Amino acid sequence: MTAQTDTQGSVTTVYKVSGMSCGHCEGAVSGEISGIPGVASVRAVAATGEVTVVSEAPLDDAAVRAAVDEAGFELVGRA
Repeated sequence: MTAQTDTQGSVTTVYKVSGMSCGHCEGAVSGEISGIPGVASVRAVAATGEVTVVSEAPLDDAAVRAAVDEAGFELVGRA
């Protein structure tokens, strides 16, 4: 359950989010997490409940949790 550092100097982290069921859910979660400073890309998949985040540096889990809460979902943890 640790973040993986990519060769380009970015960090890829996969989070588990409960409650996503459709593309709208994916967009809401992705939009909120994208607002965190340093986030380069976000890919949410409702079918698996996984959200893959690429960032410049490891993100503060509290910031990710707050963004997911703001979107109306629950951060379960890291995948």
